[in-house]
Amino acid sequence: MSSNSFAYSEQSGGGEATELGQEATSTISPSGAFGLFSSDLKKNEDLKQMLESNKDSAKLDAMKRIVGMIAKGKNASELFPAVVKNVASKNIEIKKLVYVYLVRYAEEQQDLALLSISTFQRALKDSNQLIRASALRVLSSIRVPIIVPIMMLAIKEASADLSPYVRKNAAHAIQKLYSLDPEQKEMLIEVIEKLLKDKSTLVAGSVVMAFEEVCPDRIDLIHKNYRKLCNLLVDVEEWGQVVIIHMLTRYARTQFLSPWKEEDGLEDDEKNFYDSDDEQKEKTDKTKKSYTMDPDHRLLIRNTKPLLQSRNAAVVMAVAQLYWHISPKSEVGIISKSLVRLLRSNREVQYIVLQNIATMSIQRKGMFEPYLKSFYVRSTDPTMIKTLKLEILTNLANEANISTLLREFQTYVKSQDKEFAAATIQAIGRCATNISEVTDTCLNGLVCLLSNRDEIVVAESVVVIKKLLQMQPAQHGEIIKHMAKLLDSITTKLLTQYILNLGKYDQNYDIRDRTRFIRQLIVPNEKSGALSKYAKKIFLAQKPAPLLESPFKDRDHFQLGTLSHTLNTKAAGYLELSNWPEVAPDPSVRNVEVIELAKEWTPAGKAKKENPAQKFYSESEEEEDSSDSSSDSDSDSGSASGEQDEQGGSSEDSSEDSSSEPQSDSESASEVGDKRAAKRNSKSKWKRDSEDGENENEKSRTSDSSSADSSSVEESSSDSESESESESESESRKVTKEKEKKTKQDINPLTKDVSLLDLDDFNPVSTPVALPTPAFSPSLIADLEGLNLSTTSSVISVSTPVFVPVKTHVLLHRMSGKGLAAHYFFPRQPCIFGDKMVSIQVTLNNTTDRKIENIHIGGKKLPIGMQMHVFNPIESLEPEGSITVSVGIDFCDSTQTASFQLCTKDDCFNVSIQPPVGELLLPVAMSEKDFKKEQGMLTGMNETSTVIIAAPQNFTPSVILQKVVDVANVGVVPSGQDHIHRFAAKTVHSGSLLLVTVGLKEGSTAQLTINTEKTVIGSVLLRELKPVLSQG
Repeated sequence: MSSNSFAYSEQSGGGEATELGQEATSTISPSGAFGLFSSDLKKNEDLKQMLESNKDSAKLDAMKRIVGMIAKGKNASELFPAVVKNVASKNIEIKKLVYVYLVRYAEEQQDLALLSISTFQRALKDSNQLIRASALRVLSSIRVPIIVPIMMLAIKEASADLSPYVRKNAAHAIQKLYSLDPEQKEMLIEVIEKLLKDKSTLVAGSVVMAFEEVCPDRIDLIHKNYRKLCNLLVDVEEWGQVVIIHMLTRYARTQFLSPWKEEDGLEDDEKNFYDSDDEQKEKTDKTKKSYTMDPDHRLLIRNTKPLLQSRNAAVVMAVAQLYWHISPKSEVGIISKSLVRLLRSNREVQYIVLQNIATMSIQRKGMFEPYLKSFYVRSTDPTMIKTLKLEILTNLANEANISTLLREFQTYVKSQDKEFAAATIQAIGRCATNISEVTDTCLNGLVCLLSNRDEIVVAESVVVIKKLLQMQPAQHGEIIKHMAKLLDSITTKLLTQYILNLGKYDQNYDIRDRTRFIRQLIVPNEKSGALSKYAKKIFLAQKPAPLLESPFKDRDHFQLGTLSHTLNTKAAGYLELSNWPEVAPDPSVRNVEVIELAKEWTPAGKAKKENPAQKFYSESEEEEDSSDSSSDSDSDSGSASGEQDEQGGSSEDSSEDSSSEPQSDSESASEVGDKRAAKRNSKSKWKRDSEDGENENEKSRTSDSSSADSSSVEESSSDSESESESESESESRKVTKEKEKKTKQDINPLTKDVSLLDLDDFNPVSTPVALPTPAFSPSLIADLEGLNLSTTSSVISVSTPVFVPVKTHVLLHRMSGKGLAAHYFFPRQPCIFGDKMVSIQVTLNNTTDRKIENIHIGGKKLPIGMQMHVFNPIESLEPEGSITVSVGIDFCDSTQTASFQLCTKDDCFNVSIQPPVGELLLPVAMSEKDFKKEQGMLTGMNETSTVIIAAPQNFTPSVILQKVVDVANVGVVPSGQDHIHRFAAKTVHSGSLLLVTVGLKEGSTAQLTINTEKTVIGSVLLRELKPVLSQG
């Protein structure tokens, strides 16, 4: 029978035994222990073979089993080398599981993880947001100081990622990097400042947590984002809500006046019993006038109130502590019902909530009196919950309910839980102290307990009675006599010796020390000193009566809901709540200013009319953007309506603004006459042509706009560039004035200058503000209305880029450059050094501990026709320093490599820049009619097309837009057909048009067509776009 059973277990349970490590083998034979280890070893070998297999299915199965082992708490670190080999797998599912494993073991296996760091860096630029985020998590988990610069760069890039999930992980990585290298604090604060401006609810909680960890004292970073955080609070995930609420509680205590002064004053007035009604009313009015709640203070209280209904106990607790610490006392009562509701949760939640209620009930008994029965002890409650409920019942005791509570306490004393019974006796003693009417009743009850069979109850009763008698010894002589009679049958001396002997061998060293001390005083011997003579004076001296107080009385100075409050001691990382300021700080610091970069370009008459609308939308950071850019796009853009809805409510506002603009134009036209109306209409028509593409740009940015945009501003800013920009703006104004004089003399030169003036309009690409208005006076626009401009000039109108990728390329590695590292990226801005040049931002980093001097560009090896504008030599770069400079290269509309030398004082390094074909373009704004007209002229040899096959979800307007503008710097052309998406650009060098069309067909196919005179650029761009649009 046993052999049959053994065979059966082998057959039926073999697979399970293999998966679980064949733990059952130990019970089969004497060699079971050895069999257990050998089976584990064999199992891991099996997993290693599966990971080295050529089949993705085997690898995926192995990774699932490994992650399952980790989830069960088993050690899978020895599989690290085999797992890390698959980090570059093309299978997304395998990649995800590999990164889950690496996040767990990267810190333990740092050396092996460092070998794959280049793979992690490549994964940071993966098309899948989960892979990018996972790569950043793994990178930040490698706790090695040598990769701090790489982590810093990765965090900066991720903070500007299109995906809010990646930006959220960037915020998490900030805390890890700060704990690894606190010297990076200033650079991390810059990233935090940028992420705080992010409008995504997914990012808000994480960046506030990073703020709390890295720079909690930098309250100035919160000012501009305060209202946004308050408004986003309801939509943030629950963990983020807790973090934000705690931070805003600290913020409110530093920025607003105390709302308690008013009520304190009213309480004082109520105490003046003999004041007349008129006098009392006069004082009340004065007090009310003296305090007015700040609107931002009220905004925070109002927006957190709905969260009291949250299903998450931590959120409710966070709102409760916020109301307790910053709201008027008359409004605090609403939190009591929500806190009592949390008592239905598990015991851990109950413990924390009851601790906070115990603290609140000391100061505000009235809040919880209606819920007295909710604090009655249940037999199923654990001791810690029973004790806290008992504490709250004692705090809530008053003359009205004391009789009910004492009956409850009588039941509790009989509990089998001796610790709880002892706590109940102490509670009875506190009630006797606080309520004089029941003092005698409580004392008599405690005396009766002295006859109890339970020694713990008797001991606790004696201690409590002693304290009560010490408070009023004269009034309780009978009780003292009764207690003395209990000792009649026992000799006091023998009892004392017995107690001292017990104390001598007690486990507690404090009791042993006390026993020795007392023995020397009251049992003198030859070794006793002179001190024993004064034993009577020492023990029978007058002492203050003991106070029976709640252990939660001193906890109110800790912020409720914190670990410090729970432990009743200041924990590491605790941030104290500051006292209310005596004088209200300036509330204007929270006003979000509307940045008007295009103000100086706007004619005076028009600017005055647009100001009221801009002020109306000033509360949100990007409303100005949506209101101005959408003025004429509603009727033209049909396919983008779905994307507009994703903006979270801004479509209605923008449509209202767009409808109000033509109305104001028509009103002004009726006032000044037909001639002025003609001028204004011509101006709006010019503006429409230049802004049609930008309407689509705004819609595509959605929640990712603020982070990606702000990052490009940071990375592209440099002193030299800003100076040259200001010079170019002044030059462009001079050109404008000269062209006004020559308008009627020469038409063709003017036509070219129209586009050149557009090129010189240097708006920071990534700042979410209104589009620049043309730098022409109304009279000049009216004069231009009647001129027959060429076809090219009416179509080619360079617009602002839809999207600026933050992808950086390595120009010089720090190892090759002897500590000098260089990276470059394409900011997609018109080059300030020449209209035919591509603008490139180069970031130089000194990774050494010494100064690098005289950094400059040396010899250049450029193909024929290619030109390069170098940056000015850098005198010195401090250790760990960084600087960004601008370079301009005319690539002659080709992807040829520009080779040159990057030199320092001592060395020269050969480097090269090869542009992606998409960076050789400038976006063009044009109408659908002009697009079709130009496309009809660029057919035959000038047209290349291909068929794309992909899943239907990859052919949504937002996905297509994101993928196309990520590859190429093209502008969006409004389309009246939902299934056709059009994009337009022109080459930087020759200005040749390039038209991209994505036509969706039935099923999961689409036709990609590119029309351009530059057939080489067209075919190369087609090859790059096809795989991007095909993949998910």
